[in-house]
Amino acid sequence: MVKQYLLASDFDQTLSFNDSGFLLSELLGASSFGEKVSGLSRIHLVHQGAELSYLILHDPDFRRVRREHLIETGKKVRLKHDVQLFTRTLDTLDEDFKFHFHVITAAPQEIAESALEGIVPLDHIHGTRFRYNDTTGEVDSIVRAPAGYGKIAVLEELREQLGISPDHVIYMGDGSSDLPVMMHVNHSDGLTIAVSETQMIARVAKRTVLSDNAVSFLVPVLEDVLHWDRARIRRTFDGHGLTLREWDKMRTDKLTIHEAPDSAEVAPAGPPQ
Repeated sequence: MVKQYLLASDFDQTLSFNDSGFLLSELLGASSFGEKVSGLSRIHLVHQGAELSYLILHDPDFRRVRREHLIETGKKVRLKHDVQLFTRTLDTLDEDFKFHFHVITAAPQEIAESALEGIVPLDHIHGTRFRYNDTTGEVDSIVRAPAGYGKIAVLEELREQLGISPDHVIYMGDGSSDLPVMMHVNHSDGLTIAVSETQMIARVAKRTVLSDNAVSFLVPVLEDVLHWDRARIRRTFDGHGLTLREWDKMRTDKLTIHEAPDSAEVAPAGPPQ
């Protein structure tokens, strides 16, 4: 029987180089987006990742956002290299495995759809959905925001719809907003992949892959799910016209040690009793 897997990914800075909030603020000419997001994070008013949606609803600089602004912002998003090849390759890896690829993001739905047009089917993109005013076109309310626990809820709905067991879930993300869903997937023996060096997320993820090419994110899948060796993985990359020039596996222990103020008076540890 074909083994079914759900492979879910964040969008901002996971499949792309950009944060859609900064791109939207540049389009609007709105200032201090970073400071506003930091302020919301400090007071924990909204789930991490949902700051942009909150600003669109409540901040004067962002209240003028319309659907067309979000679509235009999506066209400005710079995707990581070979995202389309990444999604296409998932369907051809092994006839005994079926990977269902979905994008779960707190970014506005229109931005993610516009950026991934022709790459990911629209019904496989799950972003923040807004309800618009029919007269003014401005955002009236949020229908759903996949941030924090919201990502877990979307992931579980997809898993149940597809009839996939919890240990056949793979999640990719880049930052602290992905922590709740990664811990959830880890608890169910799924596979979590960090695609950034953010310390908090790298500690939780089972694998970390640092690359500007999305096809590289397949390596943990090929190793941990399909159990391919390095030679076969390299041949697969070669078959797609890609060469793995550098592939460094490392584990780094980062320590900061301070001498205790009264260390001279501390007796050396003796043998265990």
